[in-house]
Amino acid sequence: MIFLHISKKMRADAYLTRFIFLLLVSVAVLHANASQQAQLEKLISSRRAARTGSSSKASSVHESAGVRVRSSLLAGYSGADQSALKAADKIAALPGQPDGVEFDQYGGYVTVDEKKGRALFYYLVEAPQDASSKPLLLWLNGGPGCSSLGYGAMLELGPFRVNNDNRTLRINKYAWNNEVNVIFLESPAGVGFSYSNTTSDYDESGDAKTAEDAYIFLVNWLERFPEYKTRAFYISGESYAGHYVPQLAATIISHNLYYNRTIVNLQGILVGNPYLDHYKNRKGRYEYLWSHGVLSDELLANITYHCSFNSSDDDVCSDLYKWYDYGPLDPYNIYAPVCIDEPDGSYHSSSYLPGYNACDYYPTVTYLNDPVVQEAFHARKTEWSGCSDLITSWKDAPDSMAPTLQWLIKHGLPIWLFSGDFDSVCPLSATRYSIQDLNLLVTTPWLPWTAKEEVGGYVQQYTGGFTFISVRAAGHMVPSYQPERALILLHAFLEGVLPPYIQEQ
Repeated sequence: MIFLHISKKMRADAYLTRFIFLLLVSVAVLHANASQQAQLEKLISSRRAARTGSSSKASSVHESAGVRVRSSLLAGYSGADQSALKAADKIAALPGQPDGVEFDQYGGYVTVDEKKGRALFYYLVEAPQDASSKPLLLWLNGGPGCSSLGYGAMLELGPFRVNNDNRTLRINKYAWNNEVNVIFLESPAGVGFSYSNTTSDYDESGDAKTAEDAYIFLVNWLERFPEYKTRAFYISGESYAGHYVPQLAATIISHNLYYNRTIVNLQGILVGNPYLDHYKNRKGRYEYLWSHGVLSDELLANITYHCSFNSSDDDVCSDLYKWYDYGPLDPYNIYAPVCIDEPDGSYHSSSYLPGYNACDYYPTVTYLNDPVVQEAFHARKTEWSGCSDLITSWKDAPDSMAPTLQWLIKHGLPIWLFSGDFDSVCPLSATRYSIQDLNLLVTTPWLPWTAKEEVGGYVQQYTGGFTFISVRAAGHMVPSYQPERALILLHAFLEGVLPPYIQEQ
């Protein structure tokens, strides 16, 4: 059991109350592990029902974003001095935080709709060195409906990991705030600690509204932290952030163009294992599973016979997608261990992978549900979960992000996409198909890059600075599986140069 190391001397009533709470939560979450993959699977399987009214918006999201958000901005933008709010958001220390933390942390809410009472929760971690001169990066997890705090900050690229005791934290030496100041945004409302006082808001969730609210959040947040207004700003994320990030970028650029001034100083986007195209993702996924020995020749032949991988596909093709059983395997990383739940409520990783624990989600959920932790984050007391079920009412999701990416390239925005090559959910092969749709010319052909004198992955560059990078031996959540390689990639992106290639001597 996970609590055998607790000293018998710890008998204070306050401690015991908290301990019992943590125990109950840890047991409860063992069978409630909602994941980004599960959310994305729900979205994919519900596409037929969601197609009405969606495809008409697929090619025009970037054209309408500016007009749509301008009216919302008038309602959501406060324009008031927020220095007192910034001071109140500062986190003195998180419970269980190790000694020697040398960076500032902030957590709190930014209201994006006063009338409806809709507010988004953020967690900012500044750089331990030269924070005042480093740029700002916004991280968005996908789903749709999954938490950037629980996944991005606590399991991937944030400064801390939760230990197995559910109460203490350890340092992540490959945290991205070593390179850049990072905001983790829980988006849209209804995800994590973000909320609305108008429950019908949750039934109106979709790509457009998510981009809208994220933009309003940024404009207000920059009033609270005005020192970042002129800094270089970047957006990053993974999975369904393949929709979130380009659409937010298009919204920012639309506003900058409309007002003929730099409201948000966007300098580039970086998206990992992105879900970019509904049909190309399906095609690439089947091919990936077959090429890695998960699908048989006969199954692939049956799939290719029934599927054209475009809007003409019928129900048979969609049903083929839904019924496939992976077996006890992590689709996010088909070569990684899986977390085993035992009948007695304990859990353990099925095997050992250096630097990765397949069960880290459990202590993270328990930690974030501790009232003391929620208070330290300045979050509302709530039952926190990694993903919220917003899929059933998701209003709009373009079939392809290619038109938006082309628009961003046309407006000179640097775009980097990266893919962990062990991911079968949004595999490298699917991203390649989507890139082909952009019709870009290759300027730097496919070549290796290195980390610790071995291949860290491969990279190719295209016209307009568009860059595609693979990360070797990484799954869907690249910073979890290959944290050092992810940090090398981030450094290269921020510097605007390709990652290094050091040839063997």
